[in-house]
Amino acid sequence: MTTEPDLRHHGDAEVRTAGLVDLAVNVRTATPPAWLREHLAATLADLAAYPEQTAARAAVAARHSRPVDEVLLTSGAAEAFVLLARTLTPRHPVVIHPQFTEPEAALRDAGHTVHRAVLSAADDFRLTRDAVPEEADLVVLGNPTNPTSVLHPAAEVAALARPGRTLVVDEAFMDTVPGETESLTGPEFRELPGQVVVLRSLTKTWGLAGLRIGYALGPAALIARLGAAQPLWPVSTPALAAAEVCSTPAALAEAEQAARTTAEQRTYLLKGLADFLDVRVHGEPAASFVLVELPGAAAVRERLRAAGFAVRRGDTFPGLGPDWLRIAVRDRSTTDRFLAALASAATGLTPR
Repeated sequence: MTTEPDLRHHGDAEVRTAGLVDLAVNVRTATPPAWLREHLAATLADLAAYPEQTAARAAVAARHSRPVDEVLLTSGAAEAFVLLARTLTPRHPVVIHPQFTEPEAALRDAGHTVHRAVLSAADDFRLTRDAVPEEADLVVLGNPTNPTSVLHPAAEVAALARPGRTLVVDEAFMDTVPGETESLTGPEFRELPGQVVVLRSLTKTWGLAGLRIGYALGPAALIARLGAAQPLWPVSTPALAAAEVCSTPAALAEAEQAARTTAEQRTYLLKGLADFLDVRVHGEPAASFVLVELPGAAAVRERLRAAGFAVRRGDTFPGLGPDWLRIAVRDRSTTDRFLAALASAATGLTPR
């Protein structure tokens, strides 16, 4: 009997026990930075007024060189999945797995029959030519993908666009990639066939999971339909302030430096993981987390918890199973302590 993955399980469930070192949630540590906290705190004086989106939408549009009517601000990027599921009427929606499970959950909640395109570890979880059936009129893909950390080439993602198809690209982790290479947010992708929607989040780099701010970029007509499905004033005044200030050149420069630091820290983590013969990393991770395959991962996760470290279980992602774990990238000192705990927790692992 096959057990269906729990699509509603998310990494925050792993860290609700106090005192655990958080390697389960992919939010950058020591965030929000002090300047952003102060900026958000200053908005509290304006809470008597209803939120006004004009400046924030304009800032996001300018950041991506897009017209303002192609920007929809949302209560976290996850809201966009619900809006798409409730607004679109696809006949053959396809979600490419393993990936963030909320898009499929939202589609199912809206009554759609979802088809899965499951990428293989043998192919390093990369897109293959025949991964998506031609009849798919809605395709959802993460890039870089959670939990695999695979960064798909923009040309391969863009090749999924078709007349009559809506292509949704979840780029929630794209700002963890130096240079945001392979993003489809640029104006050069506006003329792709069909409808291409790109989703972004301010959660990961800026530490704003509790504030709920993200946005969608797409054709103006579709953005208007999605906006009409939102409740009144869907994004709070502090969240709008975050969207505006995090789109400035100074903030983008800070995010770029953070992405470069993350890349260095990820290299260090991968080097440490390579010391274990039985730990496998498929492909070349590109985001702020690493997916690993190791025997008995479920038991290892529990022993790591006992040692004070929370990592993300992999069996709730379609296409994975109990022998997979997702590990957030952290600073070298934290990584050293985690690797020592892993050596103790995974007693059967073979050192190189």
